[in-house]
Amino acid sequence: MTYLDVLAARIEQLIPVELIPAEDIKSLFRLYAVLALAKGTAVEAADVHNTWAAWMQERNPQHRSIKPFDELDEETKAFDEPFVQAIRAVAGQPAGEE
Repeated sequence: MTYLDVLAARIEQLIPVELIPAEDIKSLFRLYAVLALAKGTAVEAADVHNTWAAWMQERNPQHRSIKPFDELDEETKAFDEPFVQAIRAVAGQPAGEE
């Protein structure tokens, strides 16, 4: 298991199971781990959305939510918030701390 997988697993553990996509999400949470490393606690919902959109583009390029964050309705934007909070929480922990 790599350091990205460790971070990804820590982020995933903080997400309510009903919000996790039914598809293979290993690569999505690795991307969220990269966000945690790159942006840390400054990560925003638009960052999470853009990451999700890049991941979804490989699975369903016609998905209705693959568009800029500012063009999403408020309900769709709100869906990203638990992921933002999880990434910030993991990014704010010292390495090796769980």
